[in-house]
Amino acid sequence: MEVFEAIKRRHSYRNAFLDRNVPREDIEKIILAGIRAPSGKNAQTTSFVAVDNKKLLEEIGQMHTMKAMRTAKAMIVCIMDKNPQAVYEGYAFQIEDCAAAVENMLLAITALGYAAVWIDGWLRLEGRAEKIGKLLNIPQEKFIRVLLPLGVPEEKLEQKQKKPFGQRACFNQYNIRF
Repeated sequence: MEVFEAIKRRHSYRNAFLDRNVPREDIEKIILAGIRAPSGKNAQTTSFVAVDNKKLLEEIGQMHTMKAMRTAKAMIVCIMDKNPQAVYEGYAFQIEDCAAAVENMLLAITALGYAAVWIDGWLRLEGRAEKIGKLLNIPQEKFIRVLLPLGVPEEKLEQKQKKPFGQRACFNQYNIRF
């Protein structure tokens, strides 16, 4: 799929997935898309755990009520350092690095015919990231920032309507009017 078509089709999929496994070869392609994302000072701060073990998927999925979490055939877990190192003038960019990697992976997921949803805020509540971290043997100095449950979508959905260009962007100076 051409990149602009993948951008146009990418959407957050929260519904059930079909009972079809995601081959490891495809999971590797998706994670490689994340690895190839830009990172501040090329520090490459985000690491990944691919989860395709049925027992682990079920255990993680049961923590959430969303159908996508409960029926995911694979999950990609994005991991960051709890105490990031500054890489430029006292600044660390691991949040930006992770976000860039996740967007690359979401586009790769779409291009390969799968669907996913970006899970972030839910992880931060009720110690969920820590519980999943224990299941996946994540070192204590690291934490889970994003979880991507993925699979073959049971239903075809489209990207939600976006505001027009003129309400979100302009040239040369800010003059956006809502």
